[in-house]
Amino acid sequence: MSTSRVKVTEIFLSIQGEADTVGWPTVFVRLTGCPLRCQYCDTQYAFYGGEWLAVDEVLERVAAFGVGHVCVTGGEPLAQKGCAELLMRLCDAGYRVSLETSGAMDVSQVDARVVRVVDVKTPGSGEVARNRLDNLEVLRPEEQVKFVICDRADFDWARQLVLDRRLHERCTVLFSPSAGQLEARELAEWILNERLPVRFQVQLHKYLWGDTPGR
Repeated sequence: MSTSRVKVTEIFLSIQGEADTVGWPTVFVRLTGCPLRCQYCDTQYAFYGGEWLAVDEVLERVAAFGVGHVCVTGGEPLAQKGCAELLMRLCDAGYRVSLETSGAMDVSQVDARVVRVVDVKTPGSGEVARNRLDNLEVLRPEEQVKFVICDRADFDWARQLVLDRRLHERCTVLFSPSAGQLEARELAEWILNERLPVRFQVQLHKYLWGDTPGR
């Protein structure tokens, strides 16, 4: 039995709203805490509080939902020491595991069976200085890098980074509009006009349930 533990804000079943597993019933394990303060953050309730759980107990709660996809998210899950073991144990249990991370933490040591979804913070986020761009060099074709776009300046900045680093040749590049700041249609038009080799996405879970925690 493991003695590792993690601080958990919530564990819940929902429809995956983003990335390559969009639409799949997924158990979300939201860990508590984040060193970043992005101005558009929609999970500020995960910054504090939470409940310490043994990794074994997290596995038990996940298993009770009876689905095959698990997403470990936050906050910033990699800020917790126990996250690495949690990811490994979920993979050992046979789940298809994804990790949503801010891009401010080293992702190179994450279990190779985990699909990493790595944010790149744009200037509009207020946290562009926290990007660890070396993370982009270790991503595999089945993984994703995500940009949340706040305005045209963000779009131009992200477009240049994608093209300069040829990110689209390494993995899937996701562009999402920042809710309440940029109309989805406007971002879609910019992508089309530039013939940019990125995948447009909106947050499906917000379309279904809004900003309700645990959904």
